[in-house]
Amino acid sequence: MPYSSSLTDKEWEIIEPLLPKKKTTKPPTWSKREILDGVLYQLKNGCNWCDLPKDLPPYSTVFWHLHSVASRGRN
Repeated sequence: MPYSSSLTDKEWEIIEPLLPKKKTTKPPTWSKREILDGVLYQLKNGCNWCDLPKDLPPYSTVFWHLHSVASRGRN
């Protein structure tokens, strides 16, 4: 069920190539798109991280990915 903050397919086509590529050792549980939708949901609604809807990735996963990308930009 998409939310008003969810990316459209056209928006995803634009954003996906800009995301960092990472060598994975196992298949990810959540797609980059699902994680980004979690970040966008929290930003739009201003909710607590732990209040993300249950059909989005767990808030700890979304927050960890957001923090890891943000901390790379500081270097």
